[in-house]
Amino acid sequence: MSRLRIFHDTNGSEPVKVTSRHDEMSRELGAAGVRFEQWQANKPIAPGASQDEVIAAYREDIERLKREEGYQAVDVVSLNPDNPDRAAFRAKFLNEHSHAEDEVRFFVAGRGLFTLHIGEKVYEVLCERGDLIGVPAGTRHWFDMSESPYFIAIRLFTNPAGWVAEFTGSDIAERFPRLPGESIAA
Repeated sequence: MSRLRIFHDTNGSEPVKVTSRHDEMSRELGAAGVRFEQWQANKPIAPGASQDEVIAAYREDIERLKREEGYQAVDVVSLNPDNPDRAAFRAKFLNEHSHAEDEVRFFVAGRGLFTLHIGEKVYEVLCERGDLIGVPAGTRHWFDMSESPYFIAIRLFTNPAGWVAEFTGSDIAERFPRLPGESIAA
């Protein structure tokens, strides 16, 4: 189940707010400038579907975001627990960083934990199938896919070169919860 936990940035053990209601998550994140939406496929997606088939199933929402935000590139990324490089992929995202463009992810399957450091608050967003998160450019954050990652996600970019991180050098991510290792099937 998707979940939002909000912490003070000095205390990663006691959230000041917890909700799993999508409307509350959207409202809280929207007040912080973060997009959070729920999408439904417009046609069934078969296991093992190609990137083109996955994108086609969400074409209307993808095109809407491209019109609204000017995104130009779209792709699909996936990771499974048996990937031999999973530890290296996980480590790449675990430290606080930001991007010069929005980081937009839609979870077709599986899950991932986005943690956003905005002002003096930390927003921990557990995204699961059907969730779209849009982290604004310049927002400090980190991402955890767990030790046993499983997700299929659509990514949207304004820069066709894709994901480029600027790491802050802060150790804040080490003081907040990680994503537990169990994976969730599609």
